[in-house]
Amino acid sequence: MKIFIDGKFYDKDKAKISVFDHGLLYGDGVFEGIRVYSGNIFRWKEHLERLFDSAKYILLDIPMSREELTNATIRACQINGVDNGYIRLVVTRGVGDLGLSPWLCKKGSVIIIADRIQLYPTECYTDGLKIVTVPIHRNHFESLNPRVKSLNYLNNILAKIEARQSGAMEALMMSHDGYINECTGDNIFIVSKGALLTPPVTAGILAGITRQCVIDCAEAAGYPVREEVFTRFEVYTADEVFLTGTAAEAIPVVSVDQRVIGDGKPGPVTKELIDRFRARTTIEGTKIPHKGERKPRIKR
Repeated sequence: MKIFIDGKFYDKDKAKISVFDHGLLYGDGVFEGIRVYSGNIFRWKEHLERLFDSAKYILLDIPMSREELTNATIRACQINGVDNGYIRLVVTRGVGDLGLSPWLCKKGSVIIIADRIQLYPTECYTDGLKIVTVPIHRNHFESLNPRVKSLNYLNNILAKIEARQSGAMEALMMSHDGYINECTGDNIFIVSKGALLTPPVTAGILAGITRQCVIDCAEAAGYPVREEVFTRFEVYTADEVFLTGTAAEAIPVVSVDQRVIGDGKPGPVTKELIDRFRARTTIEGTKIPHKGERKPRIKR
């Protein structure tokens, strides 16, 4: 495996960053997780836009242009033979000293890893997930807005640990005012009386790329979609529940806090939307060109 770091590709065992990098010392940086399907980088432009928005919010200058990042990401996929897989694109604040001061970091660092990923076993997609709510809340949007996909995932990690200690594979997190937000790495949808409900981005969630694609799929299929806040009551009494995320894709939930959802099996709306989502994965995005083909240009 070859990993891109600041303009060069390194073997996996030689791909290193400084111990003084503020991404390591303080979680000071941003990232994107991106899927590749049949040589297609899924919704690349949307991921790139979110990366630059996250960086702008935390006043981090990305030391590469959109076109340079596109070319480097495509090259990482080509070198590693990733036609179906996962891209982790990371931008750190760069090397500084042991203090917090970000202005002492002279230049940000860019890391690109193109590899494969499997978040959940196959049976979780056919049989559904069992999840639990946990007491750890999502970040308050006036503390660190969850729309920023930052390197600091400690609250998500602690929630994931609590889920595992409860025998579940995923944790459902709430806002400080008691509304459902999202899971540790996924957005949540419920299906109730033929309509889809999902928390709005303004409630303090990540603006998920897969989330938006599923909304597009649902609207194309004629399902009403409402972005509004709701509580655990609406989750427990829903006809269907499913999660969406880059790594997880779209995955059904059959139990929340030991309460059976619907009939305890993945529901028909969830199954249809999973099929519709998968049909889009190879046609929406940026194709990885074969040798000799012209590379795509990304405009602002």
